[in-house]
Amino acid sequence: MPSGRNMTTWETALQAVERAERLHRQFFRPAGQLGLRPVWEPPVEIFEQGTQIAVVVALPGVKPECIDIGLDANTLSIRAERALHRAFAGATVHCLEIPYGRFERHIQLPPGRYGMQQSESVDGCLVLILERSE
Repeated sequence: MPSGRNMTTWETALQAVERAERLHRQFFRPAGQLGLRPVWEPPVEIFEQGTQIAVVVALPGVKPECIDIGLDANTLSIRAERALHRAFAGATVHCLEIPYGRFERHIQLPPGRYGMQQSESVDGCLVLILERSE
């Protein structure tokens, strides 16, 4: 936005559309594995406090017992599949913004070695607490 002048409604609308498109591209990034079924990467948030790392992964509709979590050195891997609810099979789709199918996410953690301290599902998100060892 140029300094010293107010944005018009049109400029505000264009910025909102650009923001929405960036979020959409981020949410639907392919994981980049050639030759496999298409996959998507769920969005994550990572927080660090002291020796703990908290990772929050948005996984609406994914049962916690179906999630495969791997921790190798400082790389966290999360895999599962989000299936379309069978009640909607054969339905006409008017809007589909939450991705379905197999997903995989590899998260590079800050340098160090980590151990899993806690894993729980909270409000459609997987919440992981990792402890860094010296």
